[in-house]
Amino acid sequence: MTRLLHVDSSVLGAHSVSRQLTAEAVADYVAAHPATTVDYLDLALDAPSHFDTNSIGSRGAQAEPTDVQRRENAISEKLVSQFLASDVIVIGAPLYNFSIPTQLKAWIDRLAQPGRTFKYGDKGPVGLAGGKTVIVVSTRGGMYSTSDVGQAMEHQESYLKVVFGFFGVTDVRFVRAEGLAMGDAPKAAAIEAARVQIDAAVEDDEAVAA
Repeated sequence: MTRLLHVDSSVLGAHSVSRQLTAEAVADYVAAHPATTVDYLDLALDAPSHFDTNSIGSRGAQAEPTDVQRRENAISEKLVSQFLASDVIVIGAPLYNFSIPTQLKAWIDRLAQPGRTFKYGDKGPVGLAGGKTVIVVSTRGGMYSTSDVGQAMEHQESYLKVVFGFFGVTDVRFVRAEGLAMGDAPKAAAIEAARVQIDAAVEDDEAVAA
């Protein structure tokens, strides 16, 4: 049985293209893998707080954590355990101000735990969360992948690939929908192109599983 974690981070609710496409990606994956169980995490509605002295302190900086630190530690433990238990993670990642939503960053910060998702050895960092597939649905109002200038401004895919690689996840697949704010026709074309990429991402997983 495969466990899939579906993560949305857009703040646009029903108007979000990333939410629409992640739902389609999850539905396609489950259709291809009927034994899959799905957990859902909506970071726009239930995001962890950003790092502060309490959330950092909850990771063992003090022998006797405070009540606030215990509460923060419980949140971190729940999120990292959910991530580690998942075989496939489908993430909706809209481009906000050239990067990812702050809610998504807060979630990733809670996953980055020494001894859980990575460790340091004598040759540097070692990822501990390998063997997973991450499918990122990347949505953008403009065009970023088609020019050197656009690629230099984009800190969404590059960051996610690096951070999940740091955790040991080498199978990171991107579904890209660009030009969503450039008119109705470009938006429709971008969504259709993303659907083709979703099909390819699911088919790739079937090939690996075969």
